[in-house]
Amino acid sequence: MEHVHLAAEEDDLYSGYNDYNPTFDSEELDNDAGFQQAVRTSHGRRPPMTAKFPGTAIGGRALGTSFGSRMPMASSMGRPMTGAVQDGAARPMTAVRAAGYSSAMTRGSTFDPLGQSKGPAPPLEGKSEDTPDEKVKILEKKSLDRAKEAGRKERALVRQREQSGNADHINLDLTYSVLFNLATQYANNDMYAEALNTYQVIVKNKMFSNAGRLKVNMANIHFKQKNYPKAIKLYRMALDQISNSHKEMRIKIMQNIGVVFIRMGQYSDAITSFEHIMSECPNIKTGFNLILCYYAIGDRERMKKAFQKLICVPLGIDEEDKYIPPNDDTHANLVIEAIKNDKLHQMERERKALAEKFIMTSAKLIAPAIEATFAAGFDWCVDMVKSSQYVELANDLEINKAITYLRQRDFNQAVETLKTFEKKDSRVKSAAATNLSFLYFLEKDYDQADRYADLAMTADRYNPAALINKGNTVFVKKDYEKAAEFYKEALRNDSSCTEALYNLGLTYKRLGRLEESLDCFLKLHAILRNSSQVMWQLANLFEMLEDPHQAIEWLMQLITVTPTDPQVLAKLGELYDSEGDKSQAFQYYQESFRYFPSNIDVIEWLGAYYIDTQFCEKAIQYFERATLIQPTQVKWQLMVASCYRRSGNYQKALETYKDIHRKFPENVECLRFLVRLCTDMGMKEVQDYATKLKKVEKMKEIREQRVKSAREGSARGTRREGSASSDSGHSSHGTSAKGERLSAKMRALPGSNEPYEASSQRDIDASYVDPLGAPMERPKTAAKKRNEEDEFADEELGDDLLPE
Repeated sequence: MEHVHLAAEEDDLYSGYNDYNPTFDSEELDNDAGFQQAVRTSHGRRPPMTAKFPGTAIGGRALGTSFGSRMPMASSMGRPMTGAVQDGAARPMTAVRAAGYSSAMTRGSTFDPLGQSKGPAPPLEGKSEDTPDEKVKILEKKSLDRAKEAGRKERALVRQREQSGNADHINLDLTYSVLFNLATQYANNDMYAEALNTYQVIVKNKMFSNAGRLKVNMANIHFKQKNYPKAIKLYRMALDQISNSHKEMRIKIMQNIGVVFIRMGQYSDAITSFEHIMSECPNIKTGFNLILCYYAIGDRERMKKAFQKLICVPLGIDEEDKYIPPNDDTHANLVIEAIKNDKLHQMERERKALAEKFIMTSAKLIAPAIEATFAAGFDWCVDMVKSSQYVELANDLEINKAITYLRQRDFNQAVETLKTFEKKDSRVKSAAATNLSFLYFLEKDYDQADRYADLAMTADRYNPAALINKGNTVFVKKDYEKAAEFYKEALRNDSSCTEALYNLGLTYKRLGRLEESLDCFLKLHAILRNSSQVMWQLANLFEMLEDPHQAIEWLMQLITVTPTDPQVLAKLGELYDSEGDKSQAFQYYQESFRYFPSNIDVIEWLGAYYIDTQFCEKAIQYFERATLIQPTQVKWQLMVASCYRRSGNYQKALETYKDIHRKFPENVECLRFLVRLCTDMGMKEVQDYATKLKKVEKMKEIREQRVKSAREGSARGTRREGSASSDSGHSSHGTSAKGERLSAKMRALPGSNEPYEASSQRDIDASYVDPLGAPMERPKTAAKKRNEEDEFADEELGDDLLPE
């Protein structure tokens, strides 16, 4: 029994495990010299330590195995090992402390290793809803919640009445209102299935009177879901349940039926509905839809009849004369001034503007279809309008006729049509003269453009389009200061006139006032966010202001709008090249070449890049492309041969030089390289090519001498007669010098044992620079040329000047 120990008498097996050893504290690792030394050494190896246990491979600690006895030992720095035996009890194998245990926990604490006792995590913060659509959605969701709550309370009220025996006093109007509101809110939140179910509950209840008209709402939902047959069925059911006394409601339902038939492409059925409406209660929208249906089936005569019905639809608007104040009645003047801009008058103006819009659109639509020619059809429409209540629309139709001629590229007819307005009233005259000035400006007849611009300004000084055209005519005469004044005046009359602001920026740019030009284009960018021309001008201005980083930023924005513009990509490559970033420059030049492989400047840059990077084989394809584009330029073919020679393909280089010699037999560079290659390769043709080279160089010297003699002869006529002897002496000296230069050039040719890189650049014509002797000069890109010429100024000045 002395070996039997009761559990109560034994020491606690887990005592001491909550006694946290400060050596395991991670915050003290900064003060642990051994740990810091291990971190600083490569791969975390600790410096060698004195062996505490002999016979171990490491020397710092013993290797424990599952078969060996466990013994307490320290780490190489004396810290206790995890899993070692302490005070006779085995400690759990953990990194620092036992899982679920901490130094702050006491016995009897709940085991919660995942920290679930802390409760659920706090909800994520909602995203701020700032846009109008999101605010409306939030309000609709709140309205739906309120509608559901109202439904619950209404059902609770009904149950309460039934339980109390007052079922006869149930308020049906309240129940109807609650269900109708709930269905409406379901529809507003695009919960169409729930909305249809709620409407169905109302419609099927016979206790609700006039519930059948709610089938119109159900049909509207099916129309949104593009279930057109079901929508038509419900519209017709609603039409059957609505009495003839509700004429306006029936007209609206029939109009919806016609619109659904148009969506289905059943124009004959739509015509039936619209014709019935126009006979019972005509309106502008239905008349316009009827014209569209006749146009779709190609019925000319019925299009004319429908147009006549359209212009005869009464608008229900009083005459404008009632808003003209009399001169003698002060009280009446005050009343008229008060009602001149009230809500009713604004509604009348909107209704009239809508009617004019439908009539103008209908005329432009049917004019080419109702007669043999477009002009005859438009003239018929104008005659009909002149005999109606829309007499003032006749002039607008005539101007639209001229604009239609412009769209058809019939400029002569457009000009003739617009010239008929020179004796009309000021508003029409100004509009016609503005368009005439624009037409003449496009045809580069600047005198006529200036004349009609003056005429338009005389008729209406506050017409911004006329002021812009006048500024354009002054701009092309290079009177930039005066042009800027006209553009400024146009902006004062209409601050949203983007054409005036754009042209003003170009004018400041021509005047060298770059900061003011930059301000104009920055304002324009705030109005036209995705205008590629504005972004290009901003990038160009920053480049002129020597701020390439900002120029690159604007070009990067520009390629998000026009990602396939080769000129923009080439310009980006040029800017990166000027900044020394060859890799980025190569990327954009490569993209530019991919979209437009015929830009000779881009091709030359890419070929030179591959030569500089010692990839002559890749440069060959670009110079071959340049050869196809400019077959008469010998330098590209010489570059191809040079790349073959540089890459070590001497046989291909020789063949290329021979082909060049056949095409250009008098090219000195080609003959010189043929002599060198044939000499090094030990070919017999070397003597023939050397002879040809001497002959060509001699002929070149003779031509140069003749040119020089001709120049001296022309200069001799202005000299005195006593200079003849000195001229003859100079001529004999030049002849001897010519032979010396020819001999020197022949001596300069490399021998068979000299490398190709030893060729001298002074022997090569200036028209061709071989990349082996000197680096090729970086070419200007086409975008650079566009910057210098500023072609946007000429192309965009007259854009979008046609009035609506």
